[in-house]
Amino acid sequence: MIEPILKWAGGKRSLIPEIISLLPKDYRNKKYHEPFFGGGALFFEIQPKSGSINDINRQLMNFYRVIRDKPEEIIELASSYKYEKEEFYKLRDKYNTPNLTDVEYASLLLYLNKTAFNGLYRVNSKGLFNVPFGRYKNPTIVDENRIKKASKALKNVEILNKDFSYVIDYSKKGDICYFDPPYSPLNKTAYFTSYSSDGFSWEDQIRLRDTCISLDKKGVLFVLSNSYVKELVEEYRKIDSFYIKTVKANRAINSKASNRGPINEILVTNILVK
Repeated sequence: MIEPILKWAGGKRSLIPEIISLLPKDYRNKKYHEPFFGGGALFFEIQPKSGSINDINRQLMNFYRVIRDKPEEIIELASSYKYEKEEFYKLRDKYNTPNLTDVEYASLLLYLNKTAFNGLYRVNSKGLFNVPFGRYKNPTIVDENRIKKASKALKNVEILNKDFSYVIDYSKKGDICYFDPPYSPLNKTAYFTSYSSDGFSWEDQIRLRDTCISLDKKGVLFVLSNSYVKELVEEYRKIDSFYIKTVKANRAINSKASNRGPINEILVTNILVK
């Protein structure tokens, strides 16, 4: 396995065994699609031979393209950045300016991910990254070995920046798709919409369910993770061919330490459960 390069809110490292237990035995040989890529923990565990990864966050997908195509360049540039408060805010301002090269944006994203408060990626209504400086003892900003391994794993996949529904056209019967969307909120004040400036609404959650229905009709295998919200669970229970499993998961990145413990989540799949 390869450790993810980035810390990312909603990462699924703790759920990987549960997700893999639902997949067919030959999952490593199947074409794989991940429309909400984030930190890509499952992808880097599986290391599929072909497929697509996607995310609505344009800068994130640029980062992975650079990791795939120009690993030496990002290693060299990101290694030149210093972990200092003054340097952090200078580089954060630079990241928020237009007309940088792809390698510059990717290097800055890596630096900010490792040095910003709590590993958060958050933008304001203008799309500007605004997470403050984080205090760490001695953060590893550039893990050269991990970057090179990730670059190799990404060589044979398409890297996209589209709406998640792209996968209906990209996938074929027998392919595997994993959905890790922005989670449905546990309460009315919990919606985290600043990952991108567009947010993810209840209507989007329903569109995602409908996308799963379309994939099921095509014979595409999928697993979807989400929070255990009664209204959302009921939407998936309406589909006879879907199986819902309740699991415990840790949320590692949260502004409040009290909200980082294990909570109920759901895994939804159309794969015949073993």
